[in-house]
Amino acid sequence: MKKIIFISSTGGHLTELMQLAPMFERYDSTIITENTSSNKSLKDKYGKRFTTLVYGTKQHLFSYLFIFSYNILKSFILFIKIRPDYIITTGTHTAVPMCKIAHMFKKKVIYIETFANSKTPTQAGKMIYPIADLFIVQWESMLEIYPNAVYGGWIF
Repeated sequence: MKKIIFISSTGGHLTELMQLAPMFERYDSTIITENTSSNKSLKDKYGKRFTTLVYGTKQHLFSYLFIFSYNILKSFILFIKIRPDYIITTGTHTAVPMCKIAHMFKKKVIYIETFANSKTPTQAGKMIYPIADLFIVQWESMLEIYPNAVYGGWIF
């Protein structure tokens, strides 16, 4: 059975990722997001198949640099422990290290650009686009920005 890591930051990106929940049961899946009080119910629902990274925001840049560095290390450890075949993500900064690690190990990266942007790329999207095996946009207008992407329509 294929092993898949589903990863995103918390908030809207996680809401989009959770639209893929029917896939969680069909594969050997691990869901990774940031550790926030709003995500506690996911631990109850998915148990050992759910894990978190440290929550950080770029609004507090100094502490974020340490948090991001820690999350890179933790992502590497999780990647080695889980040994996924695929990384599927809706972004953003939380998912970038995992995608880069997967690419280094020649594993498949599937990135779904956020529904929130219909005309401008996200920072994470710009970083992952060159390495993604499949890059999906939810707005047809985004094909102008990401010409090799696939228009998948709205995830909701």
